[in-house]
Amino acid sequence: MESQVRGGTRWKRFAVVMVPSVAATACIGIALAQGALAASFSVSGQSFKVTADQLVGTGFSQYGAIDQGYTLKGDKTAHPVAVSAFKTAKITNMCQSVVTPDVPFLGSVSLTLKAGGGGTPVRAENLYIDVEDLSANATFTNIDIGVAAKDASKGPGIAKGDQANPYGFAQQADKAVLTDVKQTAWATTAGTFKLSGLKMSLSKGVKECY
Repeated sequence: MESQVRGGTRWKRFAVVMVPSVAATACIGIALAQGALAASFSVSGQSFKVTADQLVGTGFSQYGAIDQGYTLKGDKTAHPVAVSAFKTAKITNMCQSVVTPDVPFLGSVSLTLKAGGGGTPVRAENLYIDVEDLSANATFTNIDIGVAAKDASKGPGIAKGDQANPYGFAQQADKAVLTDVKQTAWATTAGTFKLSGLKMSLSKGVKECY
């Protein structure tokens, strides 16, 4: 699907080709919940991977933004992201992994976090996910594609501090059900984040959720 961005800056063009399946950027990074601030903080030089069997969210919206941050060498950089926002979300069988390369004497070290298994899902409110890559199956209820970001009222709104064009492309839905989610993200924030059955492990080498 293609359309034209009206009133957006050039870097916003990446958002033009979003379709409902791409809107399924709603898995979460449990180590980075900062409390409803979205990308107002500088992101680290490491993206992270997340998988989930299912996410059921209400009050969904998605818009384009820029995350400012650093490389692992400390240089300033920026990442175009698709911000997916939910008023509420339940996530089943979630896995997050982040790999730190070039650790002295160890090489790469992988951190893995798992939660939401055993029949009790992860629960979040006012959830924002800043994603650069996503694959999933998605079903949306009452979806609107192509609304101005500032008018995407079904979701929690543009996050405070986000570098987003309020007149740029956005989409929204009353409800979203996402399955078999795989994503790479730069940041995740939430007003509340309840992690059932949280387990963390560190290991040598590259061991990612996918």
